[in-house]
Amino acid sequence: MERIKNPAVHFPPPTLFVLVCLCGSAIESAVPVPLSSLLALPGQTIIGWSAVALGAALLLWGLMTFIKVKTAIYPNQAAAELVAHGPYRFSRNPMYVGLTAMTLGVSLLADNLWMLMLLPVAIVVLTRFVIEREERYLTDAFGDSYRHYQACVRRWL
Repeated sequence: MERIKNPAVHFPPPTLFVLVCLCGSAIESAVPVPLSSLLALPGQTIIGWSAVALGAALLLWGLMTFIKVKTAIYPNQAAAELVAHGPYRFSRNPMYVGLTAMTLGVSLLADNLWMLMLLPVAIVVLTRFVIEREERYLTDAFGDSYRHYQACVRRWL
């Protein structure tokens, strides 16, 4: 059986989150429904900025961890090694958790219900077309080591 060479993801995963923000903004301009009109969230701005900051910190921590071990960041390249330290001790996908938190924060800051409603769609697409491919590849590339890692560390949080 031929080994899988890489996860074969053909688009940069952050584009899903950018699309959520762009589409949510476009829908909001056509059909304005402020999030605050449906959900009175005390401290919405503080929560939004906190989510953006924490998400950005987690994303950068994940990126820096990959850079330090000199492994592929973009999921169309082969991984040099299985990374299970740094933020990868807590989540198998901390960069995606960070992007999700940042998008949640932006939707709160923009008071945009549509962004918030589109975020689960992005997560489903991300899981199906990125994470599941990455997991198949990593299982093929690292075998029992990756299966053990999967058993010990959650996909998200």
